[in-house]
Amino acid sequence: MFALADCNNFYVSCERVFNPALAGRPVVVLSNNDGCVIARSEESKALGIAMGTPLFRCREEIRQHGVAVFSSNYALYGDMSSRVMNTLSSMAPELEIYSIDEAFFDFSGFRRIGLREHALLMRRTVLRHTGIPVSIGIGRTKTLAKIAATAAKRDPESGGVVLLETEAEEGRQLLRLPVEKVWGIGGPSAMKLASAGIRTAADLADAPSSSVRRLLHVTGARVQAELRGRSCLPLELVRPMKQSICTSRSFGCGVTELEALRTAVATFASRAALKLRREGATASLLTVFLSTGAFAQEDLRRSASRTAAIPEPLDDAMSLAALASRLLDTLYEPGHPYRKAGVLLGGLAPKNPPGETLELFTGEGGERREAVMQVMEGVNRRYGSGSLRLASEDSRSWAPLSRHVSSRYTTSWDELLQVPSTPMLPGRR
Repeated sequence: MFALADCNNFYVSCERVFNPALAGRPVVVLSNNDGCVIARSEESKALGIAMGTPLFRCREEIRQHGVAVFSSNYALYGDMSSRVMNTLSSMAPELEIYSIDEAFFDFSGFRRIGLREHALLMRRTVLRHTGIPVSIGIGRTKTLAKIAATAAKRDPESGGVVLLETEAEEGRQLLRLPVEKVWGIGGPSAMKLASAGIRTAADLADAPSSSVRRLLHVTGARVQAELRGRSCLPLELVRPMKQSICTSRSFGCGVTELEALRTAVATFASRAALKLRREGATASLLTVFLSTGAFAQEDLRRSASRTAAIPEPLDDAMSLAALASRLLDTLYEPGHPYRKAGVLLGGLAPKNPPGETLELFTGEGGERREAVMQVMEGVNRRYGSGSLRLASEDSRSWAPLSRHVSSRYTTSWDELLQVPSTPMLPGRR
């Protein structure tokens, strides 16, 4: 048996943990640059605010119904996610972190104490330790567990846990689920299935295997097998190495000056290098891209990118930022109001792959760069991210809009939650 723990309205729940006044109030969280809605409370969903709605299109609903609006606070959300996952891992020995708010785990060994009972205990423990509500679905495959978790969110009488232990229980859930909502079936695949009369998850499970394979090839056959209770997707206990790393941002205003773009690209290259080092990898390709966006004046619209090969694979921020800056010089054209830029690292490989013979003489330059990076990382771990950074990094001229951001309650000493004390009454101790 597999189980999936899925945090309820995760970004909104993180904001509510540190602001209890938001309980019962409609809340939305916005994307980077305060562009559109990416998370909604149940109250906001009831008002008809759809996922992905641009902020300017729902201002009237926000004003009329007193909706609380927050900019994305990824430092807070990432730390709260770590707390949730650590709590779950203490109660389930084999866990696969699937996303920032979802985790699969193996539930095979918990039958003797009761699958539903243990899931309810996990749910209570996560809520007590972190303040984040989770829903848990249990099924014979990861796909069925995901369907059960969706049902647990939808049905308030489930207590936040749905167990699909029999074929009859599985069948009832599959009948209710449109095929486009099945994990692994996207919009184009759903259209192909609909043309063959397959409109629900139950239709997909019951369809002839040859027809599904003809329409959706191996992927469709795997999804169908999972719906039928045959596991094809084991837990990924060791996450595979990333194939690429991208860091990009939309700017708060159009940026036309080269030096402002240079600080942005240097910042993105430095952050990408940090992700690369956490991955234990080096990069042999670097791409820089610029864009004015689709809404720029037509004669000023521009989108361009340039890629360079790195002869000696690197992982240090200084070298990557310098190379990114040189690529930017070949891309930049004055007069264009650029609204987005980014750095993409490719050709990733393990820094010290197993079986590789290390060179006795690695070169003084490489040793010096590694020493500097280790010092930077040590300082930033101790005093906070960004305490020590490259001189070329800056964000004052291009920072994304973030008008409604909350405090980083768990990751910044300067932004810890403060609770005012009340004066003690005379004679009370």
